[in-house]
Amino acid sequence: MFEFPKFSGASLRNDLLSGITVALALVPEAVAFAFVAGVGPLVGLYAAAIIGFFTAIFGGRPGMISGATGSVAVVIVALVLQHGEQYLFAAVVMMGIFQILAGVFRLGKFIRMVPHPVMLGFVNGLAIVIFLAQLGNFKVKDAAGISHWMSGPQLWIMLALVALTMAIVHFLPKLTKAIPASLAAIVIVTLVTYFFNLHTRTVLDFLQQMTGNPHATIAGGWPTFHIPDIALNWETIKVVIPYAFIMAGVGLIESLLTLTVIDEMTETRGRSNRECVGQGLANVVTGFFGGMGGCAMIGQSMINIRSGGRGRLSGLTAAVGLMCFILFASTLIEMIPIAALVGVMFMVVIATFEWSSLRLFNKIPKTDSLVIILVSVVTIFTDLATAVFVGVIICALVFAWKHAKNISVQTHLEGDDKIYQLTGPLFFSSVHPFLELFDVHSDPKHVIIDFANARVSDHSAIEAIDTLAERYLKANKQLHLRHLSGDCRKLLKKAGNLVEVNVIEDPHYHVADDALA
Repeated sequence: MFEFPKFSGASLRNDLLSGITVALALVPEAVAFAFVAGVGPLVGLYAAAIIGFFTAIFGGRPGMISGATGSVAVVIVALVLQHGEQYLFAAVVMMGIFQILAGVFRLGKFIRMVPHPVMLGFVNGLAIVIFLAQLGNFKVKDAAGISHWMSGPQLWIMLALVALTMAIVHFLPKLTKAIPASLAAIVIVTLVTYFFNLHTRTVLDFLQQMTGNPHATIAGGWPTFHIPDIALNWETIKVVIPYAFIMAGVGLIESLLTLTVIDEMTETRGRSNRECVGQGLANVVTGFFGGMGGCAMIGQSMINIRSGGRGRLSGLTAAVGLMCFILFASTLIEMIPIAALVGVMFMVVIATFEWSSLRLFNKIPKTDSLVIILVSVVTIFTDLATAVFVGVIICALVFAWKHAKNISVQTHLEGDDKIYQLTGPLFFSSVHPFLELFDVHSDPKHVIIDFANARVSDHSAIEAIDTLAERYLKANKQLHLRHLSGDCRKLLKKAGNLVEVNVIEDPHYHVADDALA
């Protein structure tokens, strides 16, 4: 599980600097997600630091950043409102246990089965979600606590600083790659704001607005270990387990899809099962140290990768840096303009969105285009897990529908026997076309189905063969099967005396005649 990578000077510098950049970007995200979940800002910040630290060490994808996320926050808000933070911490621990079990039973490999159109929809939808989330930073609250859009000089200053940030991120790499462009942009815009005394919202303003507390701060102490203060009985378990299961599923889906995206970007391959274990371990620890739980963050991961952070040290630096900000440097972080972080995230949106997918709509099947659009829309209006499930189900149904049409037969006579040469897969979707291929009343006494070019795939196929055999039996005729593969033959043993393997032509299948007679 643990490995000691070798660092070159360049990779060491890139990981350290990109990790610091990510740590800066994590602060407002963690605070915002804590607000969504209905918990205090430190609960989100502790979760970001702890989860980021443990997944950097034990996770399956170097360079991927994990922390408190909105997808998990929207699941737990109801639990917090109804039962309080202690139930949340218990659910986070249970969530981690479920994720560890998913890794132990090697369920992470199934993420490779997600179709490419679903991946494109996931990435595009998430990019839009990140973009829409940033628009909230262009709102302020008046004295009555009502939010409204910025206007006048405040808006123009905000827009100018966002544009300056984006310009630095875009053009600086063309001049030098000595430091990450995102980090340079944040530092430069902060200095411009400070020395020119520009009146714009800072991280401190953001925190105080989110919490409604004019004295709020990100400063805090070390998180302390504590066992969730809940009653250990069946009623508590019934409350906690459903939330924990959903949180675990949402967290793993987002983490493993983010892992796949980074794999494609870096042309490397992460280890999905190890990532499940790493995410689970991180959430178990987080629950015992007062964190809200979380998973991989595609926005921060994109910042890290594009800033040059490819190793585990980048994630460790981000986690340790965030904790140092909480403990020692809160005043410095609180003076960073929100506009600088918004500009960085806007560049993440541009880099994350698969613009090439817009050119694919006239070149790929319409069903794939529909899946891309649908997954993007569902991601925006619900959550990532639901969007992925919807996309996978639609792709599976389309696949089944198309392959149901691929079954056909050619017939010929061998003496007095009629041979049906079957071609194509026999499964739940092709059962009805299969049954319509046979003319029971006109066929001779003995009918043979040749499966040399076909395959029996599931229980629905077996039942279809049983149904067909019964039809021939009622007509005082016999149905025989031949050229079955080994796995097909095992499935078809359930058909009993209604089916028969031609052992003369299939000597490889040593099946006792008594078993089929």
